[in-house]
Amino acid sequence: MRDKASVGDGIDAAWRSVPHPVVVVDRTGTVRALSAAAQTLLPEVAPGATLADNAEWLARAHDEYVRAPDADVPAGTLGGSRVEAHPTPLPSGLVAWWLVIGDTERFLHDTQQALQRERERATFLDDASAVLMASLNHDRCMEATVQMAARYLADAAVVVAPDTGRDVVIVCGGPDGTEQHSIAADPADVPGLSEALRGFPPVPSRWIDPALMPGWLIPRHFRGPVGSVLITPLPGHGVPAGALVLLRHTSQAAFSEGEELFARLFAARAGAALSAARLYAEQSAITRTLMKDLMPPQLRRRDEFELAGGYRASADHELVGGDFYDVHPAETPDGETLVVLGDVCGKGLEAAVLTGKIRNTLQALAPLADRHEDVLRLLNSALLSPDNSRFATVVLASVARRDGHVALRLTCAGHPAPLIVRNDGTVEAADTRGMLVGALPQFRARSVETTLAPGETCLLYTDGLTEARGGPLGAEVFGDERLEAAMAQCAGLPAEAVVERMMMLASEWVTDREHDDMAVVAITAPRRTHLSAVDGHTPGRYIA
Repeated sequence: MRDKASVGDGIDAAWRSVPHPVVVVDRTGTVRALSAAAQTLLPEVAPGATLADNAEWLARAHDEYVRAPDADVPAGTLGGSRVEAHPTPLPSGLVAWWLVIGDTERFLHDTQQALQRERERATFLDDASAVLMASLNHDRCMEATVQMAARYLADAAVVVAPDTGRDVVIVCGGPDGTEQHSIAADPADVPGLSEALRGFPPVPSRWIDPALMPGWLIPRHFRGPVGSVLITPLPGHGVPAGALVLLRHTSQAAFSEGEELFARLFAARAGAALSAARLYAEQSAITRTLMKDLMPPQLRRRDEFELAGGYRASADHELVGGDFYDVHPAETPDGETLVVLGDVCGKGLEAAVLTGKIRNTLQALAPLADRHEDVLRLLNSALLSPDNSRFATVVLASVARRDGHVALRLTCAGHPAPLIVRNDGTVEAADTRGMLVGALPQFRARSVETTLAPGETCLLYTDGLTEARGGPLGAEVFGDERLEAAMAQCAGLPAEAVVERMMMLASEWVTDREHDDMAVVAITAPRRTHLSAVDGHTPGRYIA
């Protein structure tokens, strides 16, 4: 008897947790178990009682089902409500009677509608995630948030940016599109808004009086009085990303609890997207600030000589890399301008950081520019590291105007020798060489001096140009011979044209293949020209 009682207690405990009204009956009509929901319909029924004493129509239906399982679905009244009973056979001859209150067809219809509504909401949330995460532009993300919210959640939507202590930035959305405003207003004047901007849990919409909404928070296209308002925070990554305000007309139903929950689910996705976009914008601003000093400088023509530079990183999506050039103008009218071009070990951002250190060091050493070997020796000491992994090749060119010519002093430190193209098309390699900087404690280099006549050019370049692989077969290096042949065709050209020619040839050679960083600088002695007119009326002409 004790064993049977314990089994019965176990069956009853299991069925009591079922959320739907259900009664478990044996073949004799004795109730073996019932759910808590069924207990409210049959308050007098307990395990061990018989159906005939409490629900005669259900007892008769049970007897008929035991004799003929295919009988029609019975219906009757329990607790003043119409109830349909649907049987499910269980082991040991038990039958579970599922009690459906009301019209079954209506119940199924409502269930299908609820299921369809949840499917539509799930689809909307998936689409919202895809749209919101498609762009890392913060303004576009705010616009997408209000557009989707106004289209699916309310008659109008407003996104309020996080409080910065200055004017409130809002983006309004509705049928006519979106508008962004910066307004001198206090979010504390709006019930629930300041709390939402601080990330507090949302205030239920039924607690917010629509009549308290200030005009600056209502979009211009919103016609008529506000019927209901929902304000929910936009949670970000540890920091609130703003607040979402949903507005409905008086003709629309107020926000239900289910709609408030759905709005918070959407706000969670929008907040994550806005937070990611804001973080990306902040990091981009920091990167631009840091990159500003790493970018190659803009070179311009001078009265004494022409300068032009070209640069292409190893990856097209990168702005800086391991090649660099710089110019340190002369401090006095008769002084020398120092032109620097170099190539550090490595690629990408790590190499760019090393180029920044070299450029800053050379800028500090610019007053010593008349002594190239001393400058390179000090740079070598600054770059030395325990593992000798921070080395570079550098070429220095001191440029000055002397007696109608451009005087050059060139010094290479492990770098390809500069090329000089004369007016007759002859190409010369400057006779200078030296050790890598940053590789060994000792440093030696040899300088060379030369001059450029008007129209002649000296080209400083990195080995990324000559070692670039491409051509018809895709694996052939560009090489020194092709570079010299190309330089021979640049005789008499201005510096910008020489650089443009070199960079164009390099791009055509490598096309879209992998390549190293490339950098070139052209130093040209300009041709002296003046405008001469035969008389005061006819056009003049240039004379070299």
